[in-house]
Amino acid sequence: QLQLEESGGGLVQPGGSLRLSCRLSGFTLDGYAIGWFRQAPEKEREWISCISSTGGITNYADSMKGRFTISRDNAKRTVYLQMSSLRPEDTAVYYCAAPPSTSCDYGRYDYWGQGTQVTVSA
Repeated sequence: QLQLEESGGGLVQPGGSLRLSCRLSGFTLDGYAIGWFRQAPEKEREWISCISSTGGITNYADSMKGRFTISRDNAKRTVYLQMSSLRPEDTAVYYCAAPPSTSCDYGRYDYWGQGTQVTVSA
């Protein structure tokens, strides 16, 4: 089965940058689209971005465009989320997840990592 593990979270100052990684392992490593989500305390889980299995197509929530960039390196079995101009409201647990599809058009995500904490604070 596909397994996902996030890393790269931590403390960052407002206006700073951070790159999160999602390491993939298991069957058919390059056969899945990957999405990034976040969940802040007292808020619902929020979709951030998705990238197709080949990296040829990317989608972003409107509020994330220009600040967040998703990419992947299938040879390294890793998907990245580059975050810039971070704000305190970006503080959340960030998750990567995979739908049973190569396409971001598929709405369900069956596989999830454990999450990594991102805290934006002076």
